[in-house]
Amino acid sequence: MDALIENSLMLQVKNGDLRKMSLLYQRYRQPLFAYLFHQTGKRNESEDLVQTVFYLMLKNRHTFSADGAFRAWMYQIARNTLINSIKKNNRIVYQAEFETQPLEHELEHNYDHQEARAQLNQAIARLPDDQREVLILSKYQELSYKEIATVLKTTEGNVKVKVFRAIQVLKKLHKK
Repeated sequence: MDALIENSLMLQVKNGDLRKMSLLYQRYRQPLFAYLFHQTGKRNESEDLVQTVFYLMLKNRHTFSADGAFRAWMYQIARNTLINSIKKNNRIVYQAEFETQPLEHELEHNYDHQEARAQLNQAIARLPDDQREVLILSKYQELSYKEIATVLKTTEGNVKVKVFRAIQVLKKLHKK
């Protein structure tokens, strides 16, 4: 689904055709889950957060603008939902389930062995929260730097620097 179609579908939802949300749900349920799972390391909590994100998208559909990119708007809601969940539950401890249940992604298919994938997931889990988030948005969710800048409320240049630094730290962690 390309950006114009996604924006068009969300505009239809905004204008009252709530059935179109099911198409967006089918397309983005799994990517949102992957993003949230990489951020929390908790499968059940991530599933709950995905449901909350789609609920909030429906509830706040009036805030969607035809000018903006749907994905950036959606991930901004997902990020805010995650932050609110952390604040509400008064915890910021990342608990990775990667070792027992690795997430499959095409970036991980470059590794020949299951052990190498597990090591990569462990290295990602050890990244600081902000670096893990920008890396996941960029490399796993394939958001553009512009979209990430919108989600994080910063500049594209800042996003480029953060992604570069996250990759450098990941390389060091993965070698250990």
